[in-house]
Amino acid sequence: MSRANTPSDNRSLVFTLDGKPVEAMDNETLWQVAERCGNPLPHLCFCERPGYRPDGNCRACLVEIEGERVLAPSCLRRPVANMVVHTQSERARAARKGVLELLMSSAQGLAADSPLARLAAEARVTGGHFPKAVGVGDKTPALADNSHPAISVNHQACIQCGLCERACNEVQVNGVIALAMRGSATEVIFDQFDPLGQSSCVACGECVQVCPTGALLPVIPSSEKHAGERVTAVASVCPFCGVGCQLQYQVDDNRIIQVDGLNGPANQGRLCVKGRFGFDYIQHPHRLTKPLIRLSGAVKGLNVDPANPLSHFREASWEEALSVAADGLARLKAEKGGASVAGFGSAKCTNEEAYLFQKLIRQGFGHNNLDHCTRLCHASSVAALMENIGSGAVTATFNEIEHADVAIVIGANPAENHPVAATFFKQFARRGGQLIVMDPRGTTLKPFASHMLQFRPGTDVALLNAIMHVIVDEQLQDQAYIDQHTENWLAMKAHVRAFSPKKMAPICGIVEEDIRAVARTFATARSAMIFWGMGVSQHVHGTDNARCLIALALMCGQVGRSGTGLHPLRGQNNVQGASDAGLIPMFLPDYQSVTSTDARASAEALWQQPEGSLSAEKGLTVVEIMDAIHSNEICGMYILGENPAMSDPDLSHARAALAKLRHLVVQDIFVTETACFADVILPAAAFAEKSGTVTNTNRQVQMARQAVNAPGEARADWQILQQLAVKLGLNWHYDSPRAVFDEMKLLMRSLDNISWDRLEREGAVTYPCEDESLPGASVVFANCFPRPGGRARFTPADLLPPDDIPSDQYPMIMTTGRQLEHWHTGTMTRRSRVLDGVEPHANCSLHPHTLKRLDIAPGDRVRIVSRRGEISLLARADWAVAEDMVFVPFAFVEAAANILTNKALDPVGKIPEFKFSAVRVEAASPGECIEK
Repeated sequence: MSRANTPSDNRSLVFTLDGKPVEAMDNETLWQVAERCGNPLPHLCFCERPGYRPDGNCRACLVEIEGERVLAPSCLRRPVANMVVHTQSERARAARKGVLELLMSSAQGLAADSPLARLAAEARVTGGHFPKAVGVGDKTPALADNSHPAISVNHQACIQCGLCERACNEVQVNGVIALAMRGSATEVIFDQFDPLGQSSCVACGECVQVCPTGALLPVIPSSEKHAGERVTAVASVCPFCGVGCQLQYQVDDNRIIQVDGLNGPANQGRLCVKGRFGFDYIQHPHRLTKPLIRLSGAVKGLNVDPANPLSHFREASWEEALSVAADGLARLKAEKGGASVAGFGSAKCTNEEAYLFQKLIRQGFGHNNLDHCTRLCHASSVAALMENIGSGAVTATFNEIEHADVAIVIGANPAENHPVAATFFKQFARRGGQLIVMDPRGTTLKPFASHMLQFRPGTDVALLNAIMHVIVDEQLQDQAYIDQHTENWLAMKAHVRAFSPKKMAPICGIVEEDIRAVARTFATARSAMIFWGMGVSQHVHGTDNARCLIALALMCGQVGRSGTGLHPLRGQNNVQGASDAGLIPMFLPDYQSVTSTDARASAEALWQQPEGSLSAEKGLTVVEIMDAIHSNEICGMYILGENPAMSDPDLSHARAALAKLRHLVVQDIFVTETACFADVILPAAAFAEKSGTVTNTNRQVQMARQAVNAPGEARADWQILQQLAVKLGLNWHYDSPRAVFDEMKLLMRSLDNISWDRLEREGAVTYPCEDESLPGASVVFANCFPRPGGRARFTPADLLPPDDIPSDQYPMIMTTGRQLEHWHTGTMTRRSRVLDGVEPHANCSLHPHTLKRLDIAPGDRVRIVSRRGEISLLARADWAVAEDMVFVPFAFVEAAANILTNKALDPVGKIPEFKFSAVRVEAASPGECIEK
């Protein structure tokens, strides 16, 4: 154990640094103390970012300690009382300069702006005092490796500092990079000496971010090269998943040229391939730059080339486009009533824009027929959480896993869907935490799991009730917690007795002893957490699945303490914030029911509406709105940033509904598949082109800042919303997102003690926050729950089969989801050079034995047929997929998975059953491309 890692009691002490007494904590390093005292020391192998341990192998930070014969690396050494340290002695400075001379002699082709090049320039080191390093024996020096579309490798610039290895193995925990060989032959390798582009690298770019020499660099096309003099840095938030990584855009001449991770509360400086390399979609030539109005007679359908929309549309001024958009919606309201116009808002917009969208529909059309993609991801989770604990948000941040000793991850593949969150899960397992993974697929977390339960699709309730049966049968429940904090326990206790592991094992496909082992592990944990994804929620029994997880946590007392909690991993970057802001059909902002007279009265007073003017009737959800179009109840829609022509189940049904609308207004950054059906298209600013707040899966409200200007005449969504509202006769006068935020706060107690100024200053605040001086609560419900009587509730769940049962004609089960490189419907990621370059083709995954049985080779085209349609795409072999399953990503329009999915709904959460569709798989001809 190094001295830097020696345990301490975090006591203060005094020692002498450069002739002055200084006070320090005994868990600080000499490097940190010198930095804090304004005397920074050089460093190369040391990284100040969270998660990096000091290594001390570059020796660039050497200092002299009186009484010690050799110089000490300051990044490793900790002070002791009365120690005398010299950072600027002649001996220390000469040694540090010598280190730089040696490194400059061995490194070739340094990046000009690399830390090593900058340190050498400051020390006036040219590297000419020592001969160049040579290989050993017959070994040929490694050449440049340009095999990867995102990262270039110059082995000859490497100084073997080990930072990339720690970044890959200890921080991101991907295990791709290692140092191989010995002496001057030492080199960085990927997997088993593979080229980077052929290795298992997931392109998180952590190694690029910390490399001190430029041996690892982002690949920048020649057209994007920059001089560097005009580069500015803008702090913001990632626009992809719900983790909410803080990042820094590097901007040159109104173009984003690079992205680095910032030390945000969720990501601690880490990013994934999408956040680091997926930024260039905003610069794609398909960007909308002018408003468009459909040409008379142009047939609606997926018949518009995004590169040439003028085949079906004409350009218009903003004045004309807004007038046509508003007049069409107002005409329907006058003819058929306000309820004939529905709206889909976006979880990719800001909180302010979500708030304005729901206000426009409710105030302008007098109903609650509005929704967004939460209906398609965690609506059932929110329903169960609201029902049983009184809140639709997580009870603890995912970072709290640091304080747990057991964690369940069920129905989720965070290494692909929430990669940065997954790094903390993998670190948890590496530290000795017991990670219980439950999923019908063998996810990427399987190698880190202490228990892997690969259960049969659709049998979640059977498995979870069996686990709870063991806990009750062996009296492992936390009875004191149950008695003090919950209700309906006796009914739950009696219910689960009917679900013994012996009875449930044949149903869920998990052997009895494994069920018992998991139950005992979770129930006897000191602190345990439960994380789940859409593998839990996207079922007709999704609410029941979530009810079981809530009950499991409650009966073991695993809520309300550090290292405990319930956490549905939210999908989109602002799906939590959009839901909080009221972008759902049954709730006003802050989950105040539309049926509540007091809640409606508060909104009416704030919006200066007549008393009783807001509807008390719960609105229709996403799929229900599509059904209502077919039944002629809804004739017009305003869709902002959503893509139901790709994301809805049973796409033939959804696309037919969109084509049937009398008036459709779409607001987006591209001509999406949904925009192909529009009458008016309004060009919007992308996320990096506007400012506002967003709320991540951790309940952390964060400030997103504009980095570049929108192209052409595109405008920020909040500006378009206001202008459209005025055209509709609403008296709106917002001059900035801040003005909208200030109004939101008046309806949302969750934003108490969180001001715009504070977010500008601090970047992020977690809600609820009890005081402006506090960071907010990472764990909630320590003493009571926001339910009647302050108690959480147990709600028993029975077995409910999937709606779309396999048959002889459709013998296999299809499940859908995302891939690491692509997000949601691919609107952004398929327009990113790196992301689409890594994963360019529609594909599906099948077990090798299944491929052999079907006489299909990996890389062949297959046809997948369901009761609703068929698609053709490439087949991949994947041992993680069960032999009766096929996994299909839903980002590819040429093989849209949702052509096949079932629109049957969970009766409570109204979420479609995306995760279970009966299909058959068969060989297709090589050139076949089917979507029908």
